[in-house]
Amino acid sequence: MKPATTELSAPVAKNRNMYFRTLWSDIRKDWDLYVALIPGIAFLLLFKYTPMYGIVIAFKDFNIFDGLAASPWVGLKHFEKLFANDSFLHVFQNTLIISLYKIVFLFPLPIIVAVLLNELKNLAFKKGVQTVIYLPHFLSWVIVSGLFIDLLSTNGGLVNKIIVALGGEPIRFFLDSEIFRSVLISSAGWKETGWSTIVYLAALTSIDPQLYEAAKIDGANRWKQMVHVTLPGLVPIILLMFILRLGNILEAGTEQILVMYNPSVYNVSDVIGTYVYRIGLGDQDYSFSTAVGLFDSVVGFILIMTGNALSRKFLQRGIW
Repeated sequence: MKPATTELSAPVAKNRNMYFRTLWSDIRKDWDLYVALIPGIAFLLLFKYTPMYGIVIAFKDFNIFDGLAASPWVGLKHFEKLFANDSFLHVFQNTLIISLYKIVFLFPLPIIVAVLLNELKNLAFKKGVQTVIYLPHFLSWVIVSGLFIDLLSTNGGLVNKIIVALGGEPIRFFLDSEIFRSVLISSAGWKETGWSTIVYLAALTSIDPQLYEAAKIDGANRWKQMVHVTLPGLVPIILLMFILRLGNILEAGTEQILVMYNPSVYNVSDVIGTYVYRIGLGDQDYSFSTAVGLFDSVVGFILIMTGNALSRKFLQRGIW
């Protein structure tokens, strides 16, 4: 058995040595680019990987005065509390509902907008539309929340003024549990749809123009060109974005909800992110809130892996 192992290990060692020689050659050739990577790598190590040590708080009864090292280990106590907590189960349900709404209603919007913009032939008008729909992305959720509160307020809001003028009754958009989720979805769509189209517009530029020429020769009109050339060309990036979106399914828009919700609509809008914020900072239960955050991250990781595996199995495409 030993000779076989030696024979197998020799090519592996040879490939490894060749890899490192190639890497070192690339570094010497483009050393300035690798130096430019250092700040980004340092940022990731300092702010993304180093704080991961804090995950141990989920397995301890953390006391801010005793410190992390002196706090006693409690194993899976906080996770048992998590799954036995009725309020968390309700929050988990809210998170899934809002995230699914955003996927169903908002995920297709950037694709549709990108395809429509791609069909515009007037470049000046096209650039103007792009600029207008991109701008909301650069506004903070505090500003966006203020805009929507002013527009939808029952006291002088433009939308309710129109409703009253048409003979209707004012609608309490921010106080009605049956309507508030629609406000969240609509405001998120207004803010982020334009920015998300950038990815799909970039993907459209990679489609070979000769495919459109061939489709025209075959007698395809604009609609058939879009269906048989444009959309198939977008499939890889659509799959990529969808798989990444699955990984964030438990992030239902914490920042947005924090600045827009109120106790009247907690029952339909309290999500995992806002729950962690209230429990961790409000009640100072750091261990339990860390357990909730870890659960969120693990579920996101599993969803990304599962989504990629299913995509590779059934569509022969994936992130890796």
